[in-house]
Amino acid sequence: MTTDLKQILELAERKGAAIPAFNMYNMESVIGVMQAARENRAPVIFQMYTRLADTEFGPFIASSIHEAIRQLPVPAAFHLDHGAGIPEVLRAMRLGVTGVMIDASTLPLEGNIQKTRMAVELCRECGVPVEGELGHVGITADEKMGDFTDVSEAGRFARETGVSALAVMVGSAHGIYKKAPVLDIPRIREIRKATDGLPLVLHGGSGVPEEQLKMAVEAGIRKVNFATDLCYAFWETVYAKTGTIKSMDVLMEDPIRVIKEYAGKRIKQLGADRIL
Repeated sequence: MTTDLKQILELAERKGAAIPAFNMYNMESVIGVMQAARENRAPVIFQMYTRLADTEFGPFIASSIHEAIRQLPVPAAFHLDHGAGIPEVLRAMRLGVTGVMIDASTLPLEGNIQKTRMAVELCRECGVPVEGELGHVGITADEKMGDFTDVSEAGRFARETGVSALAVMVGSAHGIYKKAPVLDIPRIREIRKATDGLPLVLHGGSGVPEEQLKMAVEAGIRKVNFATDLCYAFWETVYAKTGTIKSMDVLMEDPIRVIKEYAGKRIKQLGADRIL
């Protein structure tokens, strides 16, 4: 059942829950998440990273996502993750996304607001909600963590850009953590208040302890991104089967199952299974 970013986050808001957003890399990952959403009767977001969307493989993955959403009896959205710029956002809309992220977080505040507002205005003409980012969420391999999202800047950013969701830097990062992160829960609450209840997004959800996720959702996080753990779940299962099965469709059965189980676990952790 197709929905867009704004509508699916409104569902989460009503129940004080969060929507898991899974990055998709192939048909098997799409099928696994689809099965988890169906079995748990939970809304989900299928995401495609901007790098993949801009390759020749993008349309193939997009078609798989559209078919999965068509088959689902629950709301699901198709979202562009970390749109690198306006051209990437426009190309993603040609793939049929129902939400886009424009990531101008490495720019100074004025530049970030200007670029994000431009994306919002363009996407509004096509009825596509936009997620912005304030406070750059880096990778776990960075020597030091970037500056956390400034609360007062968040309020201005929300007002002047018109985004439907805001990704914030509150202690998470992309990749494999060397030690478990500690999220700044009070900051999440403050940003939430400063932005008049705007749905907040946590990037780098893989590896965040369950109790931290629960507190973040209670504080106002309404979307959590998962990518790294999903990739490892897939590859570890493939490697375990390599050399034992020749037929590729049979080989993919276990990775699909593992992804389904992983997605189901995340759905329950965020409370998405009690939204509908």
